[in-house]
Amino acid sequence: MIICPDCSHENIEGSSECEQCQQPLADYLETPSTTIEEGLLTDRIHVLEPKPPVTVDATTPVGEVLQVMVEKRIGCVVVTKERQTVGIFSERDVLERLGTDAVKLKKHPISEFMTKDPRMLDPQAKVAFVVQRMDLGGYRHIPIVEENGDLFGIVSVRDVLRYFTEKLISGEHAS
Repeated sequence: MIICPDCSHENIEGSSECEQCQQPLADYLETPSTTIEEGLLTDRIHVLEPKPPVTVDATTPVGEVLQVMVEKRIGCVVVTKERQTVGIFSERDVLERLGTDAVKLKKHPISEFMTKDPRMLDPQAKVAFVVQRMDLGGYRHIPIVEENGDLFGIVSVRDVLRYFTEKLISGEHAS
């Protein structure tokens, strides 16, 4: 973490400016020492190959959402209302919010059990920000949203692990 000397905000390593006050941080950056560090600070989200998100309306019954997740073999759906992202529903929500009552709750709207107002990122964000959001929030999925609010894709922890593995392998061959 880089502490901004102007406002004391904790910024992710590699940030060129403070997230809070927008002051330049270039003088405080360390030189990356591995291919992973370099990639985290320079690569953008597109290298993670975000998958097209599966969306459901906020009024969709829980049972239908669970069926979609099983059929598509996915770990989450993005919940929308009038084409705007209002939540995310993941396998963690199934375990923590539905649990053994899933059958009894199958006709309830997914909006009752989703994680509201999920943290999202812009497609131009660096990979380091995906890792930071996942780590700080304990998330396994991050929706990627265009500036106009349109869903661009979804990045999972599996995508990040694949990225790290590829960097490790390519770093070994570079030696």
